[in-house]
Amino acid sequence: MSPATSKRELDHPARHEIRLEAVLHALSDPVRLRVVGELAAADGELSCSYFDLPVTKSTTTHHFRVLRESGVIQQTYRGTAKMNGLRRADLDELFPGLFDRILQAAALQGARLGH
Repeated sequence: MSPATSKRELDHPARHEIRLEAVLHALSDPVRLRVVGELAAADGELSCSYFDLPVTKSTTTHHFRVLRESGVIQQTYRGTAKMNGLRRADLDELFPGLFDRILQAAALQGARLGH
């Protein structure tokens, strides 16, 4: 990972450092999968405070960190807000079709389970 140059910059893996097992691990948690689904539906960046998750603030922070460190999302500060966006181009380049299939499977599961 590239080191952060200031407190306001966060570490993200370079594209070539993103590993399939880390991405699959990040997406294996229902809360993280929900975050990713909402980011995909928004087709843009969303602040951390946008998400209404059924977990504590510290657990929410953990989930965003896992998503960032796995290479699934990019986080940047805009003023006091931490903005989140999918690293869609990186994921599609490294694992063609995988991201779309995961989102489709999650939607089907949600419909099947009534979520």
